[in-house]
Amino acid sequence: MPEFLGIDTSNYTTSVAVYISDENRIIQHKKLLPVKEGALGLRQSDAVFHHTKQLPEIMEHLSVSIGKTDFSAVSASARPRNTEGSYMPCFLCGEGFARAYSALQNVPLYMTSHQTGHILAALYSADRLNLVNEKFIAFHVSGGTTDCLLCEPDDENILNISEISTSLDLNAGQAVDRVGLMLGLEFPCGKELEKFAMKADRHFKVKPVLKNGCCCLSGLENKCRNMLENGESRENISAYCLDFIAETIISMTDYVIQKCGRLPLVFAGGVMSDRLIKDKIISRYDSAVFAEPEFSCDNAAGIAIYAYLKSKGDKIKITEV
Repeated sequence: MPEFLGIDTSNYTTSVAVYISDENRIIQHKKLLPVKEGALGLRQSDAVFHHTKQLPEIMEHLSVSIGKTDFSAVSASARPRNTEGSYMPCFLCGEGFARAYSALQNVPLYMTSHQTGHILAALYSADRLNLVNEKFIAFHVSGGTTDCLLCEPDDENILNISEISTSLDLNAGQAVDRVGLMLGLEFPCGKELEKFAMKADRHFKVKPVLKNGCCCLSGLENKCRNMLENGESRENISAYCLDFIAETIISMTDYVIQKCGRLPLVFAGGVMSDRLIKDKIISRYDSAVFAEPEFSCDNAAGIAIYAYLKSKGDKIKITEV
């Protein structure tokens, strides 16, 4: 049966996945990169080292899961975005492995961006891969991005992705981790911050800051620090942080609808796995498409699906899967 291998070596997760197209099924393995206690992240040199060590390990786990197989194609994320100058050394690890495998096994090789993988993973998770044939709006919200994107069908890249708006300072995932560390949580802080927020007994009014549809989140960190210094509970500070991000994304969505009209809305990236943020957005836009948590955070599922879609060539039209 046709099987497609995807590899993603992002700044915080080593991921491999196989898409079994006949069954519309993903098998994936991934492992977070180790971050020292109290640190806000990793240097690229450290990320490359850990990917080099972890990638063979999780490929071995994947081999146990799928058994002996001949892949129809292999794909890797080679850059953060499909834009000129987009580059991070950590993606060289996955790209190098994919190139070597393709050469040795004589199978097609496809390169794409980490961002494209996130969007395709969200579409797969929500059973909406058919949207690759349409124009839609996607949000990619994570530690490295807070991007509102216009996505259109593209014969060469599957999706032509252009930025509509973004963050002018901190990204949403950065804000979550900085507030979380401020509250004594371990990096990455998203899951624990959500648990705290669910126990909040008080919510504060938030006022998102937007400039031409682009958001500013640095004030959120400062506000949370002031709340902590004034004796506010960690639970209520957590709720304020997530409420602020949710309302910011909603305001950015309102802006893009005014600019581009009502198009399908897709939300991808690790921050979008937060249930409190997701519930707030769905209460405003009930038809919005979200990935399940395992396909929201960094993963290689969308990269494997990219290999499948590229292999279809001029037969890209997807009606149902």
